[in-house]
Amino acid sequence: MRPAQLFSILETEFSSTHSGHHTPVMLWGPPGVGKSQMIAQVAEKHDVPVVDIRLSQMEPSDLRGIPFRTDDAVEWAVPSMLPDSERHGPEGILFLDEITSAPPSVSAAAYQLILDRKLGAYEVPAGWAIFAAGNRQGDRGVTYSMPSPLANRFSHFEVDVNLDDWVAWAYQHGIDERLIAFLRFRPELLFDFDPAHNPVAFPSPRSWEFAHRALHKFGDNPKTLIGTLQACVGPAAGIELSAFVENLDKLPDIDAIVRGEEVEVPSEVDLQYAVASALVGRAIKASGEGDAQAVMGHILDFAGRFRQREMGVMLVSDMHRAIGQDLFSVPQFSNWAKAVADVMLFN
Repeated sequence: MRPAQLFSILETEFSSTHSGHHTPVMLWGPPGVGKSQMIAQVAEKHDVPVVDIRLSQMEPSDLRGIPFRTDDAVEWAVPSMLPDSERHGPEGILFLDEITSAPPSVSAAAYQLILDRKLGAYEVPAGWAIFAAGNRQGDRGVTYSMPSPLANRFSHFEVDVNLDDWVAWAYQHGIDERLIAFLRFRPELLFDFDPAHNPVAFPSPRSWEFAHRALHKFGDNPKTLIGTLQACVGPAAGIELSAFVENLDKLPDIDAIVRGEEVEVPSEVDLQYAVASALVGRAIKASGEGDAQAVMGHILDFAGRFRQREMGVMLVSDMHRAIGQDLFSVPQFSNWAKAVADVMLFN
């Protein structure tokens, strides 16, 4: 399932704790596709804490607590890491990350916690959602087969990689526009993981974020840039990204486009992707400013000049995902939409 759809599901499951209809959710997927990040984004949006428990690092007794004697009975000291209304707040997310890496003896200790929201005398606060994530057995991670009793305590979703969803996230989080343009140009490299070859560094949504950091740290030093990019996303993808970035000196004047001047659309496809990404970035920066409509109007004018109209559709679609309904109020939008109506309808 697409990340955008899963995010909506996770939000609904978080909110359902108030009505008593919450179902624990298990996210499956290969490493680096953003499972943990989606959980963090839900928590950030609702301004609630995440208690991240790694069962793979525990013994069964760590979860159950330590026994102590009281008169003629034995009681259990509840682990302080478990959600507590007084310490953590009335709402939050209990996240069992890497749950498939936990040995069966430890995962068995979590059965009652996940289904009944209890563990002995301990009870998960009513406003807390329970989410989990893990790799599949074929992903070359440290994984155990999930026991059927544990699997039956979750609703299960597999995380797919989707370029449009990643691009929307990238613009929201200030990812380098050159990197966004490169992945628009080479979409198959957003995620390229072959567990049979057991690569150390490989392209994934997580590692492209590392590449973004490398571009900013080593962009002024070409001798080290290629090596650092390869260290993030693998040898082949690192070389391709470096070559792509080096070729951007042929990029047309983005400022002139934003000012509404007549600028020729580059004929090279890679440069067209780069221009489109740069213009979406400019539209985001202008959003909320006094000249936002003028800037977006000039970008729409330029989008209509692409020889391949699909390129202009991509530019405007990305801009709409980043800015929202405000784009429809720009005077040039209706003219642009009429000009590409057949492309929008049939492609």
